[in-house]
Amino acid sequence: MTLLDRITTALPRGTAFVGIGTALLGGANYVHLAAAGHSLSVDDMASFSVLWTVVASIGLGLFFPVEQEVTRVVAARVVAGDGALPVLRRGAALSFGLLTAVLLPLAVFAGPIADLFFHGDRSLVLALGGAFAALACAHVTRGILAGLGRFEAYGLQLGLDGLLRIVLSVALALAGVTSAFVFAAIMTVAPLISVLVTLPPVLRGARPGSTAQWRELIEHLGLLVGSTLLAQVLVNIAVISTKLIATDDSALVAALLSALVLARVPLFAFGAFQASLLAGLSTAQAEGDGRGYRRLLLRASGITAGLGAAFGVGAVALGPLLLPVLFGSPDVLGPVDFMWLALGTTLYMLAMVLGQALLTSGAARQQLLAWIVGTGVLLAVTLSPLELRTRVEVAYAVGSLAVVVVMTLVLRSRVGYRSVHS
Repeated sequence: MTLLDRITTALPRGTAFVGIGTALLGGANYVHLAAAGHSLSVDDMASFSVLWTVVASIGLGLFFPVEQEVTRVVAARVVAGDGALPVLRRGAALSFGLLTAVLLPLAVFAGPIADLFFHGDRSLVLALGGAFAALACAHVTRGILAGLGRFEAYGLQLGLDGLLRIVLSVALALAGVTSAFVFAAIMTVAPLISVLVTLPPVLRGARPGSTAQWRELIEHLGLLVGSTLLAQVLVNIAVISTKLIATDDSALVAALLSALVLARVPLFAFGAFQASLLAGLSTAQAEGDGRGYRRLLLRASGITAGLGAAFGVGAVALGPLLLPVLFGSPDVLGPVDFMWLALGTTLYMLAMVLGQALLTSGAARQQLLAWIVGTGVLLAVTLSPLELRTRVEVAYAVGSLAVVVVMTLVLRSRVGYRSVHS
């Protein structure tokens, strides 16, 4: 058996379909940022960088937990032979409730938000709200598709989203568009179209079933939202911290976003099996397959560590050379910067794998505790007297390490024990 065959066998079912879509969406992020970097002024690119980071942190932090909970509940229903339509309705109501809670403060405080983050450009606050709305729609449908095991449609939604981002951003760059708002609007248009295209398989798969209790979806949602928000803060906060601490250093803000995205290439590959991993762990948990659960977790952790290490070497060697060429970024970062960012990315991915194990094993509180500890470590390093770029990079790595350590200690007492006695 070849190495590729062994890896494919080790990964959860459906990873290949999600992988293709994730590769397109991950590549699209690079094309989108590159097109914007070569088209916008340094100040506009700094504003766009902050907006992109907020969408990737707060937006994902709020709505990805809805996808995770919908996936978990639907996967359990599939094992029990129950229908998913009631979960779809409850999940949609929950997602749009969260969206309303986000859009209201954006509308009320549009002026101060624009002044603080976007050089006074209120149109970018509108673009931010649109991107949140698109995420609210996308994650509910993805949760249904993942829980049902319909990873072909899940991958199609991701892939179409990515393809549209590539086409639209390249078209804008070639047309000479220099508006940050127009480039930001792609984050609304592309995912919404992909949701509409993949809505039929969602509706066909979500057949009627027993009433979905709110408790099923929201019992641990607050804990999960807290964990995911803190996780996204940890992985994205370097750009926002730099913007807040060094308000006039637009070059460093823009370069840091491009460097973070480049160092986080393995995160896009990791996303290829994140959804199917959660579905696989949820199914094993519902079936009481302790040995299968532990085996899947160990394999996923090993593949994640190897993926991060392989990409990390490339990022350290080539990252400083690629930033100005690919993204038009200021040449202000070197190999040491990429070393810290690559290390932080590998540890962060391991934390995400372990976090899914905590979620499916009923340890949502411990998962949140781990992210609280990691965020505390991150803040302590960020507020230290180190040089600015060094402290935000080291904070990312050390904060992620703290999360991994706490989660590992919790899992050793839960999954390991139960697997031995299953």
